[in-house]
Amino acid sequence: LENIFDPTGAGDSFAGGFIGYLANTRNLEDGNIRQAVVFGSVMASFNVEDFSLNRLKDLTYPDMEYRYREFKKFTHFEDI
Repeated sequence: LENIFDPTGAGDSFAGGFIGYLANTRNLEDGNIRQAVVFGSVMASFNVEDFSLNRLKDLTYPDMEYRYREFKKFTHFEDI
């Protein structure tokens, strides 16, 4: 993230993204739960970019897909 405006609500946004992803996929397998963690993190990252829920109001699905791909690149690592 380049600009963090307000961290208030980031945890709630994480929880919403996490639970929303699981509810949408209806899959509680380990790999899917890991993906839900990423989607929760993506949602929280959008939330901190503006005050309150302002950034989330203008969020599009392509925005989320792009951020997901970027997040995945930043967090990928080989086994140690």
